Amino acid sequence: MRFSGKIYKEGKFWLAEIPILDLMTQGHTKKEAYAMVMDMLESLVNKKDFKVKIYKRSKESFEVGSVAPNPLIRLLLQRKRELSGLTLAQVANRLGVSSRNTYARYEQGRSVPTIEKLNELLHAVCPHSAIVIEESIISE
Repeated sequence: MRFSGKIYKEGKFWLAEIPILDLMTQGHTKKEAYAMVMDMLESLVNKKDFKVKIYKRSKESFEVGSVAPNPLIRLLLQRKRELSGLTLAQVANRLGVSSRNTYARYEQGRSVPTIEKLNELLHAVCPHSAIVIEESIISE
């Protein structure tokens, strides 16, 4: 799993953003901005041995991914819930379940959702958004 990002120069800085996570960072150089993206995501995931890799797509775009996609799914669910201003209990209510732990186990990485379940979970935290799956060619 990879998330797409944009990188562009504004003034003296290179700005790098990952729209799906609503995250942005910057650097004095493009290389530094990429390093800041990696550091930001690794810090947010906060899991031992979790490493992020940058895949450059074009002059203005990149993708960020990991060989371990589960922490990225966990981060996506957490960020979407927080950006929606919802508590775990509110998300559980939207899912029609009585226990907030039902949703929390996905956000904490104790359970890995199927694509159908991921769609259901994302719809619960951001019902007015759609996740678009795009194919990307793997290149090293």
